[in-house]
Amino acid sequence: MADLETPYYHPDLEDLRRIPLDLFASKKLPGLSSGDLGFADSSEKLVFILRKSSSSLKSLLDSSGVALFSISRLHNGMWELHKGDVEKRKDLVLSVKRTSKRFSKTELEVSFAGESSEHLVIKGCPFQKSCTIYNQDSIVAQTSLMYKLRQIYVGRSKFRLTIFPGSIDHSLVVAMVAMFLQG
Repeated sequence: MADLETPYYHPDLEDLRRIPLDLFASKKLPGLSSGDLGFADSSEKLVFILRKSSSSLKSLLDSSGVALFSISRLHNGMWELHKGDVEKRKDLVLSVKRTSKRFSKTELEVSFAGESSEHLVIKGCPFQKSCTIYNQDSIVAQTSLMYKLRQIYVGRSKFRLTIFPGSIDHSLVVAMVAMFLQG
């Protein structure tokens, strides 16, 4: 029998922020239009939608369809991330520049707009949908394909994005992964 004096444990929000978040990306999630890439949580609830507007423009939407960021692919391996929709691009949030591209490895440098001197580095292989986002010597997030036991061929249509606890907004991490996958 439970002790009546023992209070029910409610997890502190600060404790929940220390737990890594897994988002599962797929083009076959319920509620997606053709060509959209969805990011869902472990209960398959849609969290973010990446919608392609043209070959060089994409929008990152929240689960209700509100545009959070617009991603513009520039020339020579450069991208810009702006607040808002593609047509109403507002403030520049960050810019990304490809620093290395080999057959199996790509490296991008992320620079935040404004006075921030913080730089992130994204390293990985877009073909395998695997990358790691670094902030100096710590890992911010990483992606990996969805492996199953006894699976000889690993499909590339689904992958996992693990976002580790820290100070970077989850929507920014999803946008950076989207830029990497274009790369």
